[in-house]
Amino acid sequence: MSEIDSDSIGSWLSPEDLEYVRHKVPMVYVDIVPVRVDEHGVLQAVGMLLCADDEGISRAFPSGRILFHESVREALLRHIEKDLGPVALPQLPVSIAPFTVGEYFPTPGEGWYDERQHAISLAYAIPMQGDCNPGSASLEFTWFTPGEARTRDLQAELIPAHAVLLRQALAHMGAI
Repeated sequence: MSEIDSDSIGSWLSPEDLEYVRHKVPMVYVDIVPVRVDEHGVLQAVGMLLCADDEGISRAFPSGRILFHESVREALLRHIEKDLGPVALPQLPVSIAPFTVGEYFPTPGEGWYDERQHAISLAYAIPMQGDCNPGSASLEFTWFTPGEARTRDLQAELIPAHAVLLRQALAHMGAI
């Protein structure tokens, strides 16, 4: 991890400043699709969080903003630890590259939707070797086989952008 202590600096912007910036420039995020692979790199399982918010219960992938002066690698590790716990044991490759780039727009119908902002999300499928124990915002973490992940019922439980992200991750991992 970097020398950045995100607990002591918070989001680096006051809520008012963050809202102002969100209305002026796209924010940069990472989306993480936790995966388990066998010794040959074949996809065995996809992990999803079960989260509760004001709108109800849904499934999602770990995600969040990249902080100022934080590398993409550091952001990935920070969000994995925050959402999946300190013993998830992610296996980040030496050279990281997203399998897709998503765009969230504050206008419904223009791509992925986020009412708060225009955001760019770099999406990664990251193998996990350890136990995933979700943080306080999540109810549980569950592994699904590629067959289970392809079902409409499970995809309907995901927030809409993450349902698209799941299909893209399955295709990227050769499981479609």
